[in-house]
Amino acid sequence: MRGFLMIGAAALMAGCVSTPSLEGTRGATSFEALQKMCSPQTVDYGSDAQIVYETFFDAYVANRRGRLSNDDFCKFQASIAQRHASEAGSSDPKVRNQWVEFFNEQRAQAISWRSAVDPTLRSG
Repeated sequence: MRGFLMIGAAALMAGCVSTPSLEGTRGATSFEALQKMCSPQTVDYGSDAQIVYETFFDAYVANRRGRLSNDDFCKFQASIAQRHASEAGSSDPKVRNQWVEFFNEQRAQAISWRSAVDPTLRSG
């Protein structure tokens, strides 16, 4: 239960940040396109897809504005994909919570990178 609350908190926090929706936002890079920047294969994140997309998008904004190199952007995506594959779908609550804790750290990092280059996140 704690894990779902943490994802909910991250999603709520992310709602304050201008981020595109999986359903489509005009002018925004799609989730598929963000993933294909680093690999020809895309990952199915299931119920975590929206928050993962928001996280990738924040990192992408930092990448586009020179804060994050292409290599670091792709390493960031790969680490999330790897941990998602090994932990997110687990029926063991402890393993699922490991995914949630890891992902929340990654989400915070992406927001930090974006806020360093996007003045709209600092205007409070």
